[in-house]
Amino acid sequence: MYKHGINQYRQVGIKDQISTADPHQITQLLMQAVLENLSVAKGCLERNDVANKGKPLAKATSIITSLRDTLDHEKGGEIAQNLQDLYNYMLELISEASLSNSAERVEEVIQIFLPIKTAWDQIPESAKREAEQLRQG
Repeated sequence: MYKHGINQYRQVGIKDQISTADPHQITQLLMQAVLENLSVAKGCLERNDVANKGKPLAKATSIITSLRDTLDHEKGGEIAQNLQDLYNYMLELISEASLSNSAERVEEVIQIFLPIKTAWDQIPESAKREAEQLRQG
């Protein structure tokens, strides 16, 4: 019961964050969710709790797929292509991790994904404003 209440509180907090977030912040939240779900799945695999690995791996897979599918190859050029390749590779690793119950494969995905999120988090405010202006018109 207590855990359910905390989860509901978190969901409301996340919905509030999303409702006031710009596209950059939404991507940050999605990237954070990927890392959180991968960490949960890794913990499950390390504890040999294979019954509970599936949901967090599925969530991480879904978000990574969405991030990949929303890349703008026209504007992003080589960077977008490189990110697509990395996302595809991470999706393959997650699939392997799920099939082989490998916490090491999940950790490999975390180590690939973390620098992408870190770079995203470090985008200067001026670049965010410029991107928003281009997006709007």
